[in-house]
Amino acid sequence: MKRLLIAAACLMMAACTTTAVRKADSVRSPEAGSTVLIVEPRINLELLTAGGVTEPRAEWSQQARVNVLRHIQTSMAGESHKYVVGNVDELMEGRLGQVVRLNEAVIQAIIAHEYNGYAGAKLATKKDDFQWTIGEGAQLVGERFDADYALFVSGQGTYASGGRIATAIFASALGVGIPLGQQQIMASLVDLKTGQVVWVNYAIAGPGADMRDDAGAQSLVRSLLKDAPLAVVDQADASQ
Repeated sequence: MKRLLIAAACLMMAACTTTAVRKADSVRSPEAGSTVLIVEPRINLELLTAGGVTEPRAEWSQQARVNVLRHIQTSMAGESHKYVVGNVDELMEGRLGQVVRLNEAVIQAIIAHEYNGYAGAKLATKKDDFQWTIGEGAQLVGERFDADYALFVSGQGTYASGGRIATAIFASALGVGIPLGQQQIMASLVDLKTGQVVWVNYAIAGPGADMRDDAGAQSLVRSLLKDAPLAVVDQADASQ
């Protein structure tokens, strides 16, 4: 029994939220007074069952979107920049939707090239400098919302069921490791005049950064935006 308790404790312990920031040195950061479009987060969360099958949880995803958006707005409460919120469903319609999908494709390429680091994911046309763009279509988004920059946020993750945790504890006692799920979130800041990606951060959530929970989402957003080239206000200070 003692061995099982130790195994359970080890399984429940994890590192803090980790982040990996990339920034384009040759692209100017937003100037004071710029308007930043906050695109409603696209987040999808699933349950990881004992057998390793994932099941979508719409209620988790929706709660995470609400929580993350709220804390992004709080973080953007500084006076240096203005912000507007863009309804993601509206953005997905017509030509604007093509721009959003292109941005997501570029983000996936950034993850593969900049973060994964394995040879097959590296793009031969990309050097060590951070140079990515979503093209001139970004101007359509800027014109629609009268914004200079756009902050895109997307996330996904799995959470272990009770049966999965029990299976993992038993397997750990036998020296076998079983994944208990993981949550990732990524933000990108795009210059809507040129389409260039100014800044990106990719975060893997720690145990205290459950985006389904208000406090967890607050912690995760703070880690995600802490190095963004924006007027980010510490939420503890903002509440005073």
